[in-house]
Amino acid sequence: MVRLYQITLIVSTLALCWLGMQVVHETGHVLTAWGSGERVDRVVLHPLTISRTDATHGRHPLIVIWGGPILGTLLPPCVSALSKLARSGLTYLFRFFAGFCLIFNGAYLGVGSFEGVGDAGDLLRHGASRWTMIAFGLICVPSGLFLWHGLGPHFGLGESKGRVDRWAALGSLGLLLGVVLIEVVFDSR
Repeated sequence: MVRLYQITLIVSTLALCWLGMQVVHETGHVLTAWGSGERVDRVVLHPLTISRTDATHGRHPLIVIWGGPILGTLLPPCVSALSKLARSGLTYLFRFFAGFCLIFNGAYLGVGSFEGVGDAGDLLRHGASRWTMIAFGLICVPSGLFLWHGLGPHFGLGESKGRVDRWAALGSLGLLLGVVLIEVVFDSR
């Protein structure tokens, strides 16, 4: 039963981080679009698709496009820090999520700058320099790995030999199911 909770915690946390990272990333696009006077036509969030925000880019395209990765990497560490200040027993989950967002947003732009896909392709088409995206990736990915350092025992790895907080495992699974349900019900693909 110990391993079942460990597997549940790891798998549900990874899946929840993927969906949550997309939500925070798209929130960054939406907030910067609104803040720069652009119109948001649609936000696509579904568990079986890659997220997307359809917005106008007439006034300040680089602000809107950079908004996703930048806010997508700044907001989660802030929440993690608040969790630590509140002395939450779940700080490690917020820290893992923050690291996940840093790693994936950094890799997305850093590697994407070579392929010209997604936001990186949009940034290149609107005049952003490739080196800024590479620098973004080179800052974010190691920062995310730094946040992950030492979290293994919370996930039953190493000295904890599979033991995890079963309530964290069940809570993570429940939250994942809730997010999936909400994204399916409010699907706008």
